[in-house]
Amino acid sequence: MPRVPKIDRPILLIVVFLVVIGFFIFLSASLGITARDSGRFSSLVLNQLLFGLVLGGIFAFITSKIKFTFWRQYAFWLFIISLFLTILVFIPGLGLEAGGAKRWLLLGPLSFQPSELLKITTILYMATWFSGVKNKVETLKYGLIPLGIVAGVVGIVLLLQPDTDTYVVLVSALVSMYFVAGGKWKHILSIVGIGLICLALLLTFRPYLKDRLLTFLDPTSDALGSGYQIQQSLIAIGSGGFHGRGFGQSLQKFNFLPEPIGDSIFAVYAEEFGFLGTLLLLALFVAFLWRGLKIAANSTDLFGGLVAIGIVILITVQSFTNIMAMLGLIPLSGLPLIFVSHGGSALFVTLSSVGILFNISRYQKNS
Repeated sequence: MPRVPKIDRPILLIVVFLVVIGFFIFLSASLGITARDSGRFSSLVLNQLLFGLVLGGIFAFITSKIKFTFWRQYAFWLFIISLFLTILVFIPGLGLEAGGAKRWLLLGPLSFQPSELLKITTILYMATWFSGVKNKVETLKYGLIPLGIVAGVVGIVLLLQPDTDTYVVLVSALVSMYFVAGGKWKHILSIVGIGLICLALLLTFRPYLKDRLLTFLDPTSDALGSGYQIQQSLIAIGSGGFHGRGFGQSLQKFNFLPEPIGDSIFAVYAEEFGFLGTLLLLALFVAFLWRGLKIAANSTDLFGGLVAIGIVILITVQSFTNIMAMLGLIPLSGLPLIFVSHGGSALFVTLSSVGILFNISRYQKNS
């Protein structure tokens, strides 16, 4: 039997560190929920541990064993199925609405966010398309127009939920793939131009997005209202100092930070581990980006390289968006911090996607 190449060790170690650190951060942040609702702690931890970490880890192992070219033949149907599942959130009785958004499907006692699955299947499908047409990607017919159609269809579904932030992250990954596949600069600039126009329209018709922008420009204008989250986040981060208060010692997670296990979890981490801990987490994400792009560059197959780029950009752009928002460097996004924030379905899909990246790393030009 031919020898099966090994997974790239650096990317494996980076992911293991992110997962382990992320789970302990989540445990600490969950203590803040206990103060508000003691009954939720065990259910939150069990969901994160069993559905996200354990089941996600099992699927990461499975997908790491399946040769990445397998996904090419089923990419279109996987995309259609995940798109259909995402549309189901609008059906009463199946979809779960929370905070004015319809993003979850009810599966008995569990809820699942199908847009997480839609992100990775869109990556797989567009990688299949771009690698199939090859040098024709630079043309309108085979490059920009198909990208626009897929991005448009997915955009309609996600923006109706609404889930603007997830859509922006996904488009970032798709444009990166398009560029690497051979898309022309003038076409990429046209995408940016259309994106800015669409953003202006969204700011006009969606007041909450406009409020986020105004809060970013002047966080102190409504400190107890729209500016409350960023004010509390900056207090938590600043309180961490150089070394941090220590694991489990965050004060802001108790009745101060909104969503301490969600998009505010980085602030909890920064308060407990300080500047040094923040540098460590940032270094891990930068290392993941660097090693992931290296795997993509060394892939023996264009499809594999494009999938690797899509997965890496999805994870790092979302993670850095969350961190920058909590630091007040960009408007608040509402995006969770990957590997860390609460969300069993998100962690499950992330780890399954990382398994595909692991498999791509087995087949390198220099291996």
